[in-house]
Amino acid sequence: MRRTILVSLLASAAFAQYTVESAGAPPADVPPAFAGLLQKEGVKVLAAGAVVCEVWFRQAVPSGPKVAEEGVTNAAIPHGAFMGLLRFSGKGGSDRRGQNIKPGLYTLRFSFYPINGDHQGVAPQRDFLVLTPLAEDKADPAGVAKFDDLMNLSRKASGTPHPAVLSMTRSGHDKFPDVVKEGEQDWVLHAKAGDFPVALMVVGKVD
Repeated sequence: MRRTILVSLLASAAFAQYTVESAGAPPADVPPAFAGLLQKEGVKVLAAGAVVCEVWFRQAVPSGPKVAEEGVTNAAIPHGAFMGLLRFSGKGGSDRRGQNIKPGLYTLRFSFYPINGDHQGVAPQRDFLVLTPLAEDKADPAGVAKFDDLMNLSRKASGTPHPAVLSMTRSGHDKFPDVVKEGEQDWVLHAKAGDFPVALMVVGKVD
């Protein structure tokens, strides 16, 4: 009987259908320096009516000189740039590595994983958004965060030696916002940050 119930629960999770709807305005307690850069309306991702996460992207994505980095698809976005906010509620959420993330508000800053042999096969591109607890992110929202500082802060989101990350790339989708299944278990949120089309993997982990 226990085995039957377990299989049923796993099957339900595997075949859950994800949808999107408006998340409304950013939370009222977001500091003005961050809130002033965000779009007036966010996106809510749901599974069977339950909220998976809420995301508020920037009104416009910052750009700078292109970096000469292999495998980086958004080379003009400055490393450490603030890209938006994400909220996990209820029991929290998880990142691309399957790490549990507590409920709360997190800043999303652009980064790309280092080429050091530890990240082979995690994604076709090196682009990621790094989660940091909003209360811990003291870097200028309109500026950038240094790599080491960003990684250290993000470990406060994951509670492990590895930062909390979500795979991100430029979207080629034709509908915004939308959430689309990719592969066997991954679900990708397609949304706009100003004129920039973002594809953010909100469900799924690398094996």
